Amino acid sequence: MKLKAFPLACAGATMSALIMLLLSVANSLGIYQNAAAQMQGWHMFYEPTFLGTISGMIEAAVFTYLVLFVFAWLYNRLAK
Repeated sequence: MKLKAFPLACAGATMSALIMLLLSVANSLGIYQNAAAQMQGWHMFYEPTFLGTISGMIEAAVFTYLVLFVFAWLYNRLAK
């Protein structure tokens, strides 16, 4: 089975950006505040503000895209 790198990477990037958004919304509602604090420590650009959420979503999407693209490429190379 061959993985299509671009669709896999795009799906993962979209999901990671949506999860970052949901975490920020939950944090603003007083839920998962510890998780938001941990996310702030893990990501360079994430803060529980509007602009911090947008920059965190972009950062998470870019890193996830790169990791999944390389993963699919490597998987396809090793599966031959």
